[in-house]
Amino acid sequence: MSVVRGDGSSRRAVLGALAGVAGAVVVGGCSGSPSTTLGAPKISNGPTGGPLPVSRRVAFAEAARPLAMQVLAHPDDDLFFMNPDTVGTLDAGVPVVSVYVTGGGSFGVNQVPGRPAPRADVPAYVSSRQQGLRQGYARMLGLGAFTRWVRSALPLPGGGHAEVDSLEHQGRSAHLVFLDINMHNRTSRGYAGLTTLWSRPETVVRTVPLGDSPVRGSRAYTAQQLTDTLEFLFRTYRPTVIRTLDPDPDEQVHDKHHPRDSDQPGYSDHPDHTATALFTWAAMAQWVRSSTEREGQAPAFVTDSYRGYYNQRWPYNLPPAVVDLKATYLNAYGGNPDWACGNAAGCGDYGIGEGRTLTSKKGWVRSTQPRYPTAGPLAAAGRDGRLVVHSVLGTRCVRWIETEPGSGRWGDPEDLGGGPLSPALSAVTTSDGGSLLFALRFTGLDGTTAGNTREVVVLEEPAASAGSPASLAWRSLGNPEGEPVRGRRVGPPTAIAGKDGRVHLFVRNASKGLSTRVRDASGNWSDWQMLAGGPVQEGLTAALDQYGCIHVFAAGFSSVHHWVQNSPAGDVRARPLWLAAPPGDAPHAVAARDGSLLLAYHMPHSAGLVVEQLSGATTARWNAVYRLPDAGFGAVSLLPGQSLGRAPVLATRTGPDTVAVTGLRAGQDVLRPSVAVGRPALVEPEAGTVALVTIGPNGRPLVTRWAADGRVVSPRSPERPKAQPTPTFA
Repeated sequence: MSVVRGDGSSRRAVLGALAGVAGAVVVGGCSGSPSTTLGAPKISNGPTGGPLPVSRRVAFAEAARPLAMQVLAHPDDDLFFMNPDTVGTLDAGVPVVSVYVTGGGSFGVNQVPGRPAPRADVPAYVSSRQQGLRQGYARMLGLGAFTRWVRSALPLPGGGHAEVDSLEHQGRSAHLVFLDINMHNRTSRGYAGLTTLWSRPETVVRTVPLGDSPVRGSRAYTAQQLTDTLEFLFRTYRPTVIRTLDPDPDEQVHDKHHPRDSDQPGYSDHPDHTATALFTWAAMAQWVRSSTEREGQAPAFVTDSYRGYYNQRWPYNLPPAVVDLKATYLNAYGGNPDWACGNAAGCGDYGIGEGRTLTSKKGWVRSTQPRYPTAGPLAAAGRDGRLVVHSVLGTRCVRWIETEPGSGRWGDPEDLGGGPLSPALSAVTTSDGGSLLFALRFTGLDGTTAGNTREVVVLEEPAASAGSPASLAWRSLGNPEGEPVRGRRVGPPTAIAGKDGRVHLFVRNASKGLSTRVRDASGNWSDWQMLAGGPVQEGLTAALDQYGCIHVFAAGFSSVHHWVQNSPAGDVRARPLWLAAPPGDAPHAVAARDGSLLLAYHMPHSAGLVVEQLSGATTARWNAVYRLPDAGFGAVSLLPGQSLGRAPVLATRTGPDTVAVTGLRAGQDVLRPSVAVGRPALVEPEAGTVALVTIGPNGRPLVTRWAADGRVVSPRSPERPKAQPTPTFA
């Protein structure tokens, strides 16, 4: 597709399925402290799970219709950092509700580059940026930029209102919710904004009143009131997808080569982005807890977080056609003071329009970077032929099982607890036939440094525990960083089981390198150890070669970085890797049935994709065996144990709302129209069939099976969500 748019299960079956999950990550020589049970998470609004045994399960509320809610700090954060996902969601007929926490008025100067600066006017700048958003979203809906919107006032808990602007066209709809908090509130201690509100809960900030808005006057917010307001919006709209910004941005040295610009000191992002993401995660945790307590059900939603100014620090990961698509809507948002848009206060954010994003040295438009690039479903074929999928739903780990082999229909999600979790999971099968599920947990979410914490956690299910699920609990594996501030920068875990019975766990640490813990065959964990090598981006992948040696890969600035064992019993160490091209974003590695390793990655600045192969001894050279010049963008997935096609079978996005599978014997791309949340998964349920599994915008797995010749086996007609109305307010 063109980027221009376009039932329960037996214990044996589940263990067999998890073995398959491990096979998707643990693929086939060689070129601590004991864990502790999780305590209750230190969340300011209370725990969402605590030490949750598997037997203490919750049900999930059935979603009425798919809906994506995006929580942004400023107008344009979605256009810069979430698109093309926003426009792809709209194109798929899924309503989008975008919530803007601040007005984005800064100090009120809406200057056209090259012209004299106008008089500072914060309300006018806020109004002009909101008009710009209406222009940009109208274009994304396929309408003229100056199409009239329905503007209404939504009553909020605790008093006050939010403006809601709504527009629908041909089954697509967008709703813009403006909270309009002032970015710079004058106080006796200086200026206060979202960062102050998060770190000092006694702070009070106010909204910016707008003369042309259906909302009259100004209201005050405390930290708890903002969290309550976001939860109220979640409860009102019932989103099945929640998107927000990066809660834990990378540390960043600012110097002449890496100018600070609008970054917060020491980090690669705007402080409002970080605070908004933290408030969003706190509100999601509060929503899950309160819904479980009041309704006896957890809300069913999946999450996505996006990097912000990180985009200018790493290689660009979008092809030109997608960059141009993003720029089209940013140009409409930026506008021009000479436009007759019908808004007296202004027609956009003038420093953004007229192609300026394409010439900016910051390059924000040229990337869309997920904070958790390994997020997505873990899919495997059970021994009874049914697919088993693990993912994160309502910030909790869940498992779905097909109702019957090949049906593409799913039983209710089985709650495995553990929340609140980031959306990325990893799984392995242990040598005794048990299973391990790994995740990154938000163990604390409050404004204090000591109370804002993350930990790596594991759910261990021994093979012998089939009759005693109450004995199962998520356990903490700690954090490789000693300080909470640095511990927040640790990424989600990637785990792999070696042939010697050990399990190796890897995370990207705050220094942008790798840290590891190892579980021996008796179940004892080593201490955390930092490995040499790096720096790398988030998005680790691990594979096992034909000799039983572990390989780990991650994308660096100019090359894929590589860690490997010299022998199956050896330590994992950094080793130079020379490949055909630099990486644009996270790679994916699997083993083929011939014993070789395959490594796929997108190249920067393009839609090109390369698959490299390592055969024989570890000193052998990698060879680029497969090149696709037009392979789209975003996370790529290889089929483990490649056997169907003449070329490696892989899945990648080819458009804002389309995933393609290529490499089947028919030599064609087979498309699945879908809003895929996270990395798609590929699995071979039976010989001669490949299944693509994604998490759809309804928060449930979507599966399409193809035969080797490219024929669709099931379903015959790929599902697309039907457009549904969303609430409107007078």
